Amino acid sequence: MATGEQAYLDLCRTVLETGSKKEDRTNTGTLSVFGHQMRFDLSQGFPLLTTKRVPFRLIASELLWFIKGDTNIQYLLKYNNNIWNEWAFKQWVESEAYSGPDMTDFGNRSQTDAQFHELYSIEMEKFKEKIVNDDAFAEKYGNLGSVYGQQWRAWKTSQGETIDQLKQVIESIKVNPDSRRHMVTAWNPEDVPSNMALPPCHTMFQFYVAEGKLSCQLYQRSGDVFLGVPFNIASYALLTHLIAHECNLEVGEFIHTLGDAHIYSNHIEQVNTQLNRTPMNFPTLKLNQSITSIFDFEMEDMEIVNYESHSAIKAPVAV
Repeated sequence: MATGEQAYLDLCRTVLETGSKKEDRTNTGTLSVFGHQMRFDLSQGFPLLTTKRVPFRLIASELLWFIKGDTNIQYLLKYNNNIWNEWAFKQWVESEAYSGPDMTDFGNRSQTDAQFHELYSIEMEKFKEKIVNDDAFAEKYGNLGSVYGQQWRAWKTSQGETIDQLKQVIESIKVNPDSRRHMVTAWNPEDVPSNMALPPCHTMFQFYVAEGKLSCQLYQRSGDVFLGVPFNIASYALLTHLIAHECNLEVGEFIHTLGDAHIYSNHIEQVNTQLNRTPMNFPTLKLNQSITSIFDFEMEDMEIVNYESHSAIKAPVAV
């Protein structure tokens, strides 16, 4: 089985060469394979892809957002992180309070209609400004519902209480490292149909301790191979580093198991561009050693060192 960046590039080739054509909820269309696994040895470098530039600050700020249990994009926008904007914006433009231009199917229309794209960009900027500066507006339209942060930190029970899964799993790793129950799940069947802007794609993860090293395996039900999966790889690698740091362990492997791994039809050209590039060495991650709890880390406490990559490759987000 391929490791390092080659594992990701092989996934891209597998989907392009063997994927089945499938329709999807965004009406974009995909090539898709079912069931794929990649392994990354975290002791050999931090898996931030080099065949295209991947912005670490976006990955880190999103992960801190999850760790804090936050579900409102206001926090992300204050760090100039726009990766969840479209889902909140969709809620806003579909609400009765919205009275601006018709934004139906804005994700696809903004890619094919230059005049509409300009209109959409104006409306999105106005929306973002209101989210950042108007707390009441942000509370109503910036909240994405019971997405990752809430499920990780405040899972609802049938008794009306909450479970802090992330805190519990860290404590479990410390006191009973050989346990086979170091698990966190974001897939809550009660919340999926009605209380989430986007049902969780990375649905559950498990930690494993052996020989003083912490490994993590993620099960991801649905993976946007070009745009999403590179972020997921780096995000869970970072989470593994942070928890290993708190638990006084070294890092082991990140194992990424995918259910429906797909490339959107409007990403195929970009994927081929990436596959024609030569990978470089992975960078390293530097953490502030004075921080002892994962819940105390801030952006300035994490740094990527010696990151060299090819240029970024842009592609539209399917919403």
